[in-house]
Amino acid sequence: MLTVTRDLDCAPDAVLEVLADGWTYATWVVGASRLRGVDRSWPAPGSRIAHSVGCWPAVLDDVTTVRRWDPSAGIELQARAWPAGEARVRIDVAARAGGGARVRISEDAVRGPGTLVPRPLRAALLAPRNTETLRRLAMLAERRPTPGGDRS
Repeated sequence: MLTVTRDLDCAPDAVLEVLADGWTYATWVVGASRLRGVDRSWPAPGSRIAHSVGCWPAVLDDVTTVRRWDPSAGIELQARAWPAGEARVRIDVAARAGGGARVRISEDAVRGPGTLVPRPLRAALLAPRNTETLRRLAMLAERRPTPGGDRS
């Protein structure tokens, strides 16, 4: 799996709140162009987000399913984007010494034609995508109000 890490200037809970809000998915996931629906039970394991990928008019509808959710540590997803295939995505969130959060996203193709792409090429494609995904996630999480009403 390819892993990208980013340090954020917010509490881990702010990141986990963004992950727990399925309606923000298309805002921070690079490639997701719109949401068609979010299960009410999101982010419970087995819950799904119906999303579209691509640019109009070449938009494909598919789903992402939660495989694991730990409200104190992160989420694991099975992201579908057929006909390209499916990917396993794991996002780990931890407190940083001295404050802030460290977020790590790991991803790789697990089904479909994407698995036929050589690993070095998959990594070369995923690294910039996931770097941007973490940048977008950071922008959302770092601007969330803290419990006291201030922004971190």
